[in-house]
Order: sequence, then structure tokens, then C-alpha cells
Amino acid sequence: MNNGFFVQAIIYLTSAIVCVPVAKKMGLSSILGYLFAGIIIGPFVLGFIGSEGQDIMHFAEFGVVMMLFLIGLELDPYKFWKMRKFILGMGSLQMIGTTFLVFLLCQMILDWNWQTTLVIALSLSLSSTAIVLQTLKEKGLSQTSMGRSSFAVLLFQDIAVIPILAIIPLLVSGNVTETGGNHTSYISDFAAWLQTLIVIGTIVFVYFSGRLIIVPMLRMVAKTRLQELFTASALLLVVAVSYLMQLVGLSPALGAFLAGVVLANSEFRHELEGDIAPFKGLLLGLFFIGVGASINFQLIIENPLFILLFGAVLTAVKFLVLFGIGKIYKKSSDQNLLFSFGLSQAGEFGFVILSFSMQLNILPTILANQMMAIIALSMLSTPFLLLMNEKWIDPFFGVKEIQKKPHDKIDEHNEVIIAGFGHFGSTIGRLLKANGVQATILDHDSDRVDLLRKMGFKVYYGDATRLELLKAAGAEDAKLFIAAIDNPEVNLSVVEILRKHFPNLNILTRARNRVDAYELIDHGVNKIYRETLYTAVHLGVDALIELGHRKYSATRQGQRFIKYDEAAIRKLAAKRHDKMAYLATVKDEIEMQEQLLKNDMHINFSAADHAWDSEHLKKEIVGN
Repeated sequence: MNNGFFVQAIIYLTSAIVCVPVAKKMGLSSILGYLFAGIIIGPFVLGFIGSEGQDIMHFAEFGVVMMLFLIGLELDPYKFWKMRKFILGMGSLQMIGTTFLVFLLCQMILDWNWQTTLVIALSLSLSSTAIVLQTLKEKGLSQTSMGRSSFAVLLFQDIAVIPILAIIPLLVSGNVTETGGNHTSYISDFAAWLQTLIVIGTIVFVYFSGRLIIVPMLRMVAKTRLQELFTASALLLVVAVSYLMQLVGLSPALGAFLAGVVLANSEFRHELEGDIAPFKGLLLGLFFIGVGASINFQLIIENPLFILLFGAVLTAVKFLVLFGIGKIYKKSSDQNLLFSFGLSQAGEFGFVILSFSMQLNILPTILANQMMAIIALSMLSTPFLLLMNEKWIDPFFGVKEIQKKPHDKIDEHNEVIIAGFGHFGSTIGRLLKANGVQATILDHDSDRVDLLRKMGFKVYYGDATRLELLKAAGAEDAKLFIAAIDNPEVNLSVVEILRKHFPNLNILTRARNRVDAYELIDHGVNKIYRETLYTAVHLGVDALIELGHRKYSATRQGQRFIKYDEAAIRKLAAKRHDKMAYLATVKDEIEMQEQLLKNDMHINFSAADHAWDSEHLKKEIVGN
């Protein structure tokens, strides 16, 4: 098909809109949906895109560039120093261990020269920053032990790519001849040692120009108070630094990462994050589609045993190295399994290193293409590996090992059980404890359990979706169950089990927003506490006070707003599946709430006022 850019873009976006929701409906990662979309529309299935789709692929790779820029913005020196043990320790162990084992195995089994083997080992030791960070975000694992360790290793890898690409020209033996590629490096004809010096000089130039030129320029732009101009400046910054890196033969993403690091401590950090983030999300999706479309199935069909076996061995080697590192850092089994499976793939920077090496004639073209196919397949396997761990390994191996510990045996039965003891649940637990109420506390994050125990809390490790654990915690005799788990889907699963097996247990449950509340209402839960509702109303009350309203009146209006909104949400829950009826009801409820609140402002506080819900106050008023 000889289609133009816009037709190709329509094909990419349509495939994403169709495949990603299907993947999410099946309980799979959105990344898997994007990858399958690319495979389906790619040259080896429907053939909607092929070599003519490279323009969009280059455009989509810009999503990775902006992602690395945002990662760089997060890397302020204080944060780096605080995480140095994990970044330098875990990161270097992973890189050195994986590179050494892959190099050793290839040298022993395959007839490659040492330069070729070293380049391949280095390129395959890197994991996919794009896939791992997106997966952590989707599964809500960013703040777990596994999430922090994964970020540390990925950060070390991203930084390590800079010296790797600087060193690769030194591996060239003899004269470098053009491969017929269309790379844009202006220094490829120079001597290897001179290329290395130019690369290092360019990196130093970017660092100091960021301090002396870019920051002052952004200050000038900020004074114009034109948001669109600041957004344009942010994009110009990313594009210019990325292009400069490309001119000297380095990855554009590395330039963006370096630019982000330079600006990490500037006053424009959060503004830049807000401007770049919307572009990053869409373009990352297109990048994953491009990866799926780039898998050369013809190459795999021609030599399936080598590619599939090599990919399986690579995944096993990386898994074992990562698992060993997790053991060294004393990670619990469930977190270590997630950590090891999550980073066991090769990454997008492997494409960069292989392409660069192919341009320098270090790698034969056929071998480089085979390695790229292996990288793409390993990226494709990651969501499946994580799903396999989640469904079949962790529920048995991880929980079973932890529950063998004596201190995880639940030796108390209290009237209150709290499931989930993060920021939300721990606030509830501390309030109850301060008022003399003891609670049995359950949490599924083993590292958080260990930390909380050191802080003096009596917390039990366990998956609250398991019936035997709920029985052991005394759910049959408890009066109150507080479901405060971070993940709304898990919270809902706990409620379903409680409703089925303990129908008389009084449940108070956390909901992130009204959409989560609708599902809980369907399960007959009456006491639902939406995070977004109470915080937003609290802020609104303070805003009214700042504008001159009496604190009593503003607080009363806030309480009435909550009362009316909680009544409205039960009406909306029944109509949410009918879009037209839902929208009409929402509009009516908003108008009615506004009118009721306006009327309430003219009503004197009396015994009929239930907004404060103070039984003592109401009795006192009635008595008078």
C-alpha cells in the first residue's frame, strides 16, 4: 500500500482504539494491546503498514524521547543521592552480571568474535524503560519496593547507555565503511578515539549550556505569560538537544534524558512536566504499535529455533540475575518475583545500540536484524510473564512462603478489621488506636508490613481476597470491616467475598471516585468513602472561608453538599449504563443540588439541621 502520512496515522490510531480496550477488558496490559495492534496491522498480518509506515514510527519514537526527558526531570541530585545504594548497587550488579553471562554463553556456544559478542551482550542487558514504567503505573506498583528498585535499575541503565555508545566506536577494527544506511552522524568518518572525545565534549556542552543558556531563555519566555509559547519552548528544547545528540551518532533519547537532568533543579521543572506529559502518553502508545509492527516474522520463520531459544535463554538469564540481586538486597519473595519478571526483557535502547553498531560494521546486518527480533519478542513477552506470575506463581509461592513465618499467624480477634494499611488505611488505624479501639490489620505489601512492624504497628501479611485469611482474622465474629486497599479492583473483590461469606458484617469501604462507588453500590455497600469527594469539599470550604464566609456557614454548606451528593450518586448508579439517561440525570441532580444549597443559606440552624450529624447537639437543641 502506498498511503500517505495521514492514512498511516489513521490506521495506527484506529488499531489502538480497537485493540487496547479489548486487551483491558481481558485483564491484560494496555501495552499488550498496543503491541498486538502493531502486529495485526503490520506487514506480516494485514499488511496495512510496512516500510512506508516508517515516518510514523520515527514520529512515535519521539514518545520514548519525551519519556526519558521526564525521567531526567525527576532526577534531582538529592533524590539520586538518597537512592544511590539502589541505583549504583542494583543497577551495576544487573548490568555487569547480565552482560558477563550473556557474553560467556555466546562465546562458548556461538562462533562470534569478541567485539560482536560484547556489543550484543551490552545491548541485551538493558531492559525496556517504556514498558516497565507504564506497567508500574497501570498496576499501581510505582511506590512499592519492587517499583522503587525497578526505577533504580532502569535509571542506571539509561545513564549507562551514554558511556556504552561512547565506547562502541573504540571496538571498530580497521577502516569503517558506509553500510548504505542513512544515519546522520557527522563524525562517523573520524578516528574512533576522536569520536569518543567529541561525544564526551557534546555531553559536557549540553550540561553547561543548560545552566547558562536554556534556563535564562525559559525565564524570558515565562515573562510573556503565554502558555502556548512555553509549551513550544519545552518541545524546542527536547527536539534541539535530541537532534544534537543524533548528529554525533548518539540516541536522541539520551540527549533528552540529559536535558531533563540539567533542568531537574530549575524552577520550571513542574511546568515542563505538565507541558510534555500529554504528548508522551500518545506517542508512547504509537511507539509500542511500531514495535509490534516491526517484528520480522519472516526472519523468525526462517530460523525459529535460534531466535526463540536465544530469547528464552536471555529471559532466563536476566531473571536469574535479577532474582539473585533481590536476594542480596533481602527482598521478600513476592516483590522479588515481580522485580525479576518485570525487568527480564530486553529494551528499546537495544535497538539503538544494535543500529549504531551495524552502522560501524561491528555487526553483520542479518545478525543485527535477528537480535532486533529477539528484543521485540522479549518486550512482547513481558505482560504475559507478569500475568503468569500474578495468576499462578505469586498467589501460591509468595504468600505461602510468607505465611510460614510464625509472626504472620493471626493471634488476635478484634471487633474491627482493616484491610490495606497504606496512607489511607494507616490514618484510620491511628485514629482508632488513639481512641482506644484495637483493630486487626492486614496488608499485602510484605515490605510495608516489615516497615510498619519496625514502627510499632502490629500488621499481618496477607491477601484479603483469600477466604481462609479473612476467617483467620476473625471476620465471622467482627463487627466492622474497613476495606482501605489502594487498588479499587482488589477492594471490590474483597467486598464481593465479604458479602458472599459474611453477609452480616458491617462494611466501610474506600472508593477512589464515583465510578468505583457505583460498583460498590451494586454490591449493596452503604458506607462508601470517596477520596476525591471529601478532600475536594474540604478545599472548597476553606476557599469560601478565605472569601469572607463564616466558618460555621461554610462548613455547614460543605456537609450539606456531601449529604446531597451521596444521595444523588445512588440514583446515578442505577442509570450509569444508559448514557442518555445518565447524562440527563446528572444535569438534573446538579441543578437540584445548587438550588438546595442556595435555599439552605437562608435557613436558620435548627433541630431539623442534620448537616453536622451531631446527636448530642440535636438533643440539646430539642431539649431547649
